[in-house]
Amino acid sequence: MHPKDGNKKITLCNKEIQFTMEMIIDFPGGSRVDAHFGGFTIPTDQPPAASAPTPFATFLSSIGTCAGIYVLGFCRQRGIPSDGIRIVQRINSNPLTHMVEQIDLEIQVPPAFPDKYRDSLIRSAELCAVKKHLENPPVFDITTTKVELA
Repeated sequence: MHPKDGNKKITLCNKEIQFTMEMIIDFPGGSRVDAHFGGFTIPTDQPPAASAPTPFATFLSSIGTCAGIYVLGFCRQRGIPSDGIRIVQRINSNPLTHMVEQIDLEIQVPPAFPDKYRDSLIRSAELCAVKKHLENPPVFDITTTKVELA
């Protein structure tokens, strides 16, 4: 969870308190599974209908878009135009396990991009919160609860 998503950690009387972000996941029909939070809806679907990306594709795209936010912020902070800058994300999977083994992010910059900032641009992309969570994964606690239909 990212602090900008409404999650905060504070210390009160020498005790750390963590606020939790809540998402509602529902099933609007067919193979659709949608996530709702903060006034947003993230739709997902499965083939063959595929009216939206799959949950896994949405997860993978969050890596590149998160890095992109940091790249954009880096450029804006220095007055560097973002025109012509893009990130190409390559997902390398094991053909036997189908598990992702490596993710490559190539930040493509135009010829006019200042060479002195290339390494710093990479470091800014590495600040991505999604990447940091993959490096230090959270604990999953999955339960069931009976509730009355609304």
